[in-house]
Amino acid sequence: MEIRCFEDLPLSQEIINGIEELGFRNLFPIQAQAIMPLLEGKDVIGQAQTGTGKTAAFGIPMVERLNPKIKSVQGLVLEPTRELAIQVAEHISRISKYASFKVLPIYGGKPIQNQIYALERGVHIVVGTPGRIIDHLKRGTLDLASVKVVVLDEADRMLDMGFIDDIEYILSNVPTNRQTSLFSATIDQSVMNVCDRYMKNPEKILVSKDEIALTQMDQYYMVVNPKSKFQILCNILDENHIEKAIIFCKTRIGTNRLADRLRRQGYDAKPLHGGFTQAQRDSVSDSFRKGRLKFLVATDVAARGLDIQGITHIINYDIPLDALVYFHRIGRTARMGGEGTAITLVGYGEIPELDRIKALTKTSIEQLESEIPVSYREPTETHKAVCTDCGNECEVPFKPDPNRPVYCRECWAKRRSVIQRL
Repeated sequence: MEIRCFEDLPLSQEIINGIEELGFRNLFPIQAQAIMPLLEGKDVIGQAQTGTGKTAAFGIPMVERLNPKIKSVQGLVLEPTRELAIQVAEHISRISKYASFKVLPIYGGKPIQNQIYALERGVHIVVGTPGRIIDHLKRGTLDLASVKVVVLDEADRMLDMGFIDDIEYILSNVPTNRQTSLFSATIDQSVMNVCDRYMKNPEKILVSKDEIALTQMDQYYMVVNPKSKFQILCNILDENHIEKAIIFCKTRIGTNRLADRLRRQGYDAKPLHGGFTQAQRDSVSDSFRKGRLKFLVATDVAARGLDIQGITHIINYDIPLDALVYFHRIGRTARMGGEGTAITLVGYGEIPELDRIKALTKTSIEQLESEIPVSYREPTETHKAVCTDCGNECEVPFKPDPNRPVYCRECWAKRRSVIQRL
């Protein structure tokens, strides 16, 4: 029998009640493929981005396989960030609401004593960041001897952040006869090395890079003069009546400056980047999550850690240099099967970056013409440059960057024609 909805799965009534209360019915692809092997006790490698339903894919089998009558930690989920630990713990708590499980997020940046008190009172599932979990292990306040199910979530991100030694230390404190599953947006050799070392004949649920696509999203780009970029952004916000959006920049300084400029123009915007304290990050994220803030201006620190509903637009004010980052960014909208719009502002000379993004997806990224009112147009200042394609000297309306290609009018027109045919 083909499994299409949660009612097709062999789940207890308590879990079904929690799922129904969350409004879930039809399965997302990662859920349809991963839940049954996990219910059967198999190890699983799942390739899935945040927002595709993977928390339920590993959370539902976890609570089904654990015993709420045993007052000890039986389930362990490792997350790369505090934000994800909180979100995933809350999600599993809601799934297991009627099954009497206690789920505790464990992360740094908060007083450890409250977590110690909670562990002493009894917890079934711990969702935490590696550093704080190790802190508890060394203090003797967390015992993993009864753990039956381990999940390594966002594994590629944890490895990128240098957590491999922490992961090895934590897993050395967990029984070897556990079930282990790993979920990751990308599956490279470093991730596979972890799988080979800690998993037993895992079932692989993989998606090739050629299939990276967000078909429920409308994706657009504009080729813009960097001097006009801010006014184009304002036009986009006004003309589309955008109520909730993340605007991505590539640097902390650029993020602060853009948020300041938007606020001076009357837009409800705040920055978010890695230079914030945890309390500042929590405050801004919470305001955006609860609708008290319309526009979040962020660096890529927010691209993998935030899981917020209701975001309708992603605007790439700066195009990412890494093509895969583009998909992580735009994955912040179109959550859980919803619709969304992504708009990328491409400066002169950034076409190669756009080409790399297009090479990774089968979805269409449509070009929009940018129209700036005459009153906003700035005097055209030209600079001499050498065309990257033909080698001829030409004049361009911006100061050339020696690290980026520059094109004369003829070569630029040829490139635009090729791109529009893609």
